[in-house]
Amino acid sequence: MSDNNSCDFDILTYGAAALRCKSRPVEQVTAEIRELVDKMLKTMYAHRGLGLAAEQVGRDECLCIIDVPPDADDSTPPELLEKNAAIAMPLVLLNPRIVADDGVQTGQEGCLSFPEIFVQVKRAMTVTVEYMDLDGQICRIEAAGLLSRALQHEIDHLNGVLLVDRMSPVQKVALAGRLKRLKARKS
Repeated sequence: MSDNNSCDFDILTYGAAALRCKSRPVEQVTAEIRELVDKMLKTMYAHRGLGLAAEQVGRDECLCIIDVPPDADDSTPPELLEKNAAIAMPLVLLNPRIVADDGVQTGQEGCLSFPEIFVQVKRAMTVTVEYMDLDGQICRIEAAGLLSRALQHEIDHLNGVLLVDRMSPVQKVALAGRLKRLKARKS
């Protein structure tokens, strides 16, 4: 599935045990962490993803990356999207945690670990996230809409929570065959 010339990691798919592992905190920013971030960015871009958590590439560091283009969110009210304008992309989050959330949104969500599967998922409309950046500084951002959704999705991965866990029983039944095939092939 991946092209070694364009990315550094294969992305684990549903069924891989590493996806269910809870991440371990990053104590400090090291050359190894910076290299991991670079490789994860290449991998995410090669697979045309909006986000990627370390668990998805078989690592256990509490680290995720996100790059949501400003024009990718056409369903969030403009006044809420203003929250995202000051957030530089790509976003690299070490030890992220949601400290506040507000509102509700339901939208289509996909995942690189669930190729070609998209489902409606209910999430908070806005989230406030604290994290450490690559300079070792503690940061706090407030995000809305698709960026909020991406943050919640990637932080779920860091806690071993997968897209399938956010599906309704009806969605699970409708996708049962595809989920079973994915789980059987364990990449």
